[in-house]
Amino acid sequence: MKNKENELEMFSFDQIKDEFIGESGTAQRTIYEQELQMAILGNLIKKVRLDRNMTQEELGKLIGVQRAQISKLENNTTNVTVETILRVFSALNAKVNFKVEILDSIIKIAG
Repeated sequence: MKNKENELEMFSFDQIKDEFIGESGTAQRTIYEQELQMAILGNLIKKVRLDRNMTQEELGKLIGVQRAQISKLENNTTNVTVETILRVFSALNAKVNFKVEILDSIIKIAG
């Protein structure tokens, strides 16, 4: 029989994020989620570049930017355009797919 005094309370990762970062939908949580996605994207760019045995300078030359810009991309800069991301992955011979979800909206396109 377990002693109730020695039991640990369990929390889900979502509960921890809600408590310490903010609930889903709040500005603070949205910023956190966006920064996390940029960190993942930067790590992915670096991994693919290294898998292709390419330096930051070589990748930069392929897409027409300085090595420092590639370094910024890989190190979680938040100031990046979709166009730059597409150029990077194109230069790395990688296919990119974007998923766009528009919540609570109805979009009408005139035809």
